[in-house]
Amino acid sequence: MSAPFDLPPDLSRLRVLETFLLAILARVRERIRHLEQQAVIHEKIERQKPPPEWTVQISINGHTPVAVHVGACSMGGSEVRSKAISRQDAIQALHDGVSACTLCRPDTELGILE
Repeated sequence: MSAPFDLPPDLSRLRVLETFLLAILARVRERIRHLEQQAVIHEKIERQKPPPEWTVQISINGHTPVAVHVGACSMGGSEVRSKAISRQDAIQALHDGVSACTLCRPDTELGILE
């Protein structure tokens, strides 16, 4: 089986190639460590952010509002399927017929009683 490229035939050039490849590998590993550290920092920052005051859960199609939630509600959907909204937008969505979550009761929190 032949390699995709030919290696130098002599020991001295192979040693040079080895040194070069080890230097490149060290740079790659350092970059990986840096990116892993950045990811840990980013994750810590994300966990420290307070939840939004209100969210609207979006349907699978990505467009239709399904339910309004108090921001910290565990039923509010994933980050992909929910978005933060203002108090006024939450009130408007409920008035427009978007369902209120039966767990966190945003309609009660907003003072909208049926």
